[in-house]
Amino acid sequence: MARAIVGGYVVPVDGEPIDGGTVLIEDGRIAAVGTEADVDIPEDAELIDAAGAWVLPGFVDAHVHLGVHEEGEGWSGNDTNEMTDPNGARFRAIDGIDPFDVGFDDALSGGVTSVVVKPGSGNPIGGQTVALKTWGRTALDVVFADAVSVKSALGENPKRVYGEKNQTPSTRLGVAAIIREAFTKARNYAAQRDHARAEGKPFDVDLTLETLSKVLAGELYWDQHTHRADDIVTAIRLAEEFGYKLVVNHGTEGHLIADVLAEREIPVIIGPLFSSRAKVELRHRTLRAPGILHRAGVKIAITTDHPVVPINFLVYQAALAVKDGLEPDAALRALTVNPAAMLGLGDRIGALKPGLDADVVVWSGDPLDVMNRALRVFIRGRSVYQYDEARDQGVIAERRYRE
Repeated sequence: MARAIVGGYVVPVDGEPIDGGTVLIEDGRIAAVGTEADVDIPEDAELIDAAGAWVLPGFVDAHVHLGVHEEGEGWSGNDTNEMTDPNGARFRAIDGIDPFDVGFDDALSGGVTSVVVKPGSGNPIGGQTVALKTWGRTALDVVFADAVSVKSALGENPKRVYGEKNQTPSTRLGVAAIIREAFTKARNYAAQRDHARAEGKPFDVDLTLETLSKVLAGELYWDQHTHRADDIVTAIRLAEEFGYKLVVNHGTEGHLIADVLAEREIPVIIGPLFSSRAKVELRHRTLRAPGILHRAGVKIAITTDHPVVPINFLVYQAALAVKDGLEPDAALRALTVNPAAMLGLGDRIGALKPGLDADVVVWSGDPLDVMNRALRVFIRGRSVYQYDEARDQGVIAERRYRE
């Protein structure tokens, strides 16, 4: 059945806002966006009155551990890091996803409808990421892109993890060497594999090298955990050496070399912004960084790194970044079109545009005003969350059975 959200202040993000606008949803996709006069609403469509409210695309958090680092579960629910092999390219976050992690409920209350779940940063190469919707019963329901990127880490984390085991890598030199050796092997592997195929000969598939060869071929992005400016430069140097598509994750000191990132058009998923300076790499963390990067011409997305910062605080981080100099329009883009585009998901999510998934959130007002809240959340056109004013709490659609 078609749904039409009518009468709201519609913010498509990739276009001009429409006062008294209409968003038409059909078959799980956005069918039309415009004024009431522009959109032909089917007679049998369900009408949702958004008068006095703001209507936006669902937010996207491009770096979380939702479902693999479950809250309140302790060690039994933490599958973030397989810290037994420095090169874990064959590990896949999808194999550890629990859609009943309470964090998924929090995501809905914060207007977050899509996430990219990543392995942790304990290994130089942590594994493959996965793009999920934040409502569903199983991984079969929530996954909408199971091949997005490969997570890698530079800096303190991997050198600490393996240094404590008295094995390589225990220094930044060793971490970079692990990554460089892995890509050299993957490049050789791809050449041998392609030659064997051309000759019609059998070839033993190596899951680790197969994954890295996809990074080299541009089929997967390289999500580089890196905080310090010198580590960011190492990430750039490695990417230029092997020619893969680099996305800087965290980028805590990225604002110190914003011109370097802008010149090379390297995007930054920045955050979490509410964390303490718990380690040396975070000593220059500042809420001014998103604004500095944006003004330099760097494409940014904002992340919670959930559960480091609760995922429903994503929009609050953006609001405080605006307080410290980020333009409001840029803040909304950092929650929607930017994270979608920088990981190749812009044909599905990130804006209110015909053809995209009908992930739509009705807000009580400007979401960058912390006093406003998500009133209705739709994922693929289905109503999955509604704020109940009488009970002063959100009501989430039942996950355990289908209608």
